Amino acid sequence: MANTTWIFGYGSLIWQPGFQPEARLRAQLSGWHRSFCMRSLHYRGTASAPGLVLALDALPGAVCHGVALAVPEADKAAVLAKLRQRELTASAYVERRLPLRLEDGRAVAAITYVIDRAHPLYCGLSLAEQAEIIARAAGERGSNAEYLFNTAAHLAALGLADADLDRLATRVRKLLG
Repeated sequence: MANTTWIFGYGSLIWQPGFQPEARLRAQLSGWHRSFCMRSLHYRGTASAPGLVLALDALPGAVCHGVALAVPEADKAAVLAKLRQRELTASAYVERRLPLRLEDGRAVAAITYVIDRAHPLYCGLSLAEQAEIIARAAGERGSNAEYLFNTAAHLAALGLADADLDRLATRVRKLLG
């Protein structure tokens, strides 16, 4: 697998990658953290009532746990085209190749989608503000709360529970009653 193309999933790519990976391993990315720091005008919100989606935001000393997805070589062009269409819709994400540490100890470079802090969709909101938005927003792909709950549940099932997402999910559940 020396020439394998890896994709780093830290949000919906964990539970809905849109392709069948050749391998799927837990992985960690240093220097970045998972954050609801990108407004969503389509997938989990609308232009008149934006939602929030996860993005990787640079933070020295941070470590983001997620999954490394190996792209089958025969499907590489189609998978990358589909991912770019999905992830680069609003141009708030930037595609980067970043170093991951796989659960088996290997170091690999992975295609990773990170937030462009200069983009107008970037936002830095408090946990309370995030919860208020996520509890009420919905878009083409469903409710914003469903996106949060699915991501938190899949991370926990992988043994990668994210305390920040769990706190946010608790707040959103209270708001939803």
